[in-house]
Amino acid sequence: MSTKGPALFSNIGKKAKDLLNKDYCSDQKFTVTSNTDTGLALSSTVANKGGLSSGDVAAQYKHKNAALDVKVDTASNVSTTFTVTDILPSTKAIASFKFPDYKSGKLEVQYLHEHATFSTAVGLNQSPAVDFSATIGTPSIAFGAEASYLTASGNFAKYNAGVSLTKPDSTASVMLGDKGDSLRVSYLHHLSKLNGGAVVGEVSRRFSSNENTLTVGCSCVVDPHTVVKAKLNNHGNLAALLQHEFTHKSFLTISGAFDTKTLEKNPKFGLALSLKP
Repeated sequence: MSTKGPALFSNIGKKAKDLLNKDYCSDQKFTVTSNTDTGLALSSTVANKGGLSSGDVAAQYKHKNAALDVKVDTASNVSTTFTVTDILPSTKAIASFKFPDYKSGKLEVQYLHEHATFSTAVGLNQSPAVDFSATIGTPSIAFGAEASYLTASGNFAKYNAGVSLTKPDSTASVMLGDKGDSLRVSYLHHLSKLNGGAVVGEVSRRFSSNENTLTVGCSCVVDPHTVVKAKLNNHGNLAALLQHEFTHKSFLTISGAFDTKTLEKNPKFGLALSLKP
């Protein structure tokens, strides 16, 4: 697929969002992944959240331009995703199913052009929801919008719009969401003084409740195998994590969070161990 044009709408503001949210957790999770030379990857995950245990087993098989993903969890749900890239030039088709909730099936088609990207998803049921998104521009600047239409009621479930600016050492984005009820502005800057780390700031406002949230965060590469991240918002929520790669693609992540305005509350801690022999 072409990578010379603008990214999909779902990627607008994604780098800043990932720095502020990715890998933070307040539960315990253990994952083991193994790969074979035939293109088959197997993984097993066990998690404990709020005293409740859950788990799943997943398999992925890749062959040429196609990939099949199957996941079975302890709640007896079976999720299947079939992806084909470049079935037509610059396109990707994704079909997903979940059992026993067979009405959750969805077919998505993505098209990436040098100056525009499009994505359309249709639910595989009698009264499907139709999702559509589009972006125009270049890898440096892109404008986009998305909408979800409910054929059963004839109403739009959502419509959002956004713009992103990307430079080699920084990214900025503005997103108008929730049918125009929320506005989110984010900026991320990479700093060589942090050994490849970055700082990020995000301001969000919900017009209906007149609520504003300011969040700042940073990541610091301590050494080639260790990353430290932290974030704080104006409501007093402070969180931090340490992620260490102790062997190739095997990670230990320790995270914690607490409310600085109510120190009498117990802090939350999370532990994630991902092994890839």
